[in-house]
Formats: sequence, C-alpha cells, structure tokens
Amino acid sequence: MEKYLENTVEVRIRFSEVDSMSVVWHGNYIKYFEEGREAFGEQYGLGYLDLYEEGYKLPLVDIHCQFKKIVKYGERVTVHTKFIPQEAAKICFEYTIRNQDEKIVAVGTSTQIFMNKKNELELVKPDFVNTWEQKWLGK
Repeated sequence: MEKYLENTVEVRIRFSEVDSMSVVWHGNYIKYFEEGREAFGEQYGLGYLDLYEEGYKLPLVDIHCQFKKIVKYGERVTVHTKFIPQEAAKICFEYTIRNQDEKIVAVGTSTQIFMNKKNELELVKPDFVNTWEQKWLGK
C-alpha cells in the first residue's frame, strides 16, 4: 500500500476574494491551492525557500480545478493537500477544498517541474528530493 503525505490548512474567505454576489471568484481557488502547498512545505520541510536553498525553482506547469459548490464571504474552508510521488523530476499534488459542513467545494491537481539556477529544466530528480522521499515515504 502506497504511503501518502498530507496536510490540511484552514482558510477564511476574505472580502477581497469575492465577486459582487459575495461568491468566491473562481481564480482564488488557485490561491487556496497555493496556501495548501505552502502549508505542506512548511510541515514537511519542502517549502519554496528550502528548494531555493538547494538551488532549484519549481515553476507550475499544469493546474486543474473542478468546482463543486459555491463559497461565500466570511465562510471558512479547509484545503487538504496530498503529495503524489513521481518517478520523474516533478512534484505533483492533489487538492480537496471543503466547506464548514465538510462538503467538497472544489478539487484539483498541480504539477511543478525542477529548474536549476541557470533556468534549465532538470530531467532527473535531484538527490535531495530522493533523500527527502526516503525520510518521509520510506522510498
């Protein structure tokens, strides 16, 4: 059975994130995914600054979001972020956003690739990522 690393973070819907109908504007869900990635990285030592210190940037190359229910100003949602291990030199996450009633409001995925300090694509997973996966996933 595959082991997964997961994180959950709560987000309060701010006034600046809603449209004239007090409904969260669709583009903000991508920001909530970002909050999930940052919370995940902080928990597991795989944050953007950690990666940068190792000499890498992780540009986002693919992102998907499927909307299930609306969320309004003042509500709170939880962003559940799940790391999906890859053989290739990339980092993938799955997201589930739930409202206060634990109903799913959005699901999505993202893929990031490794680029070195020269902005060159890395084709092989960096050694420090293999070490990180060994520590957390036993791979």
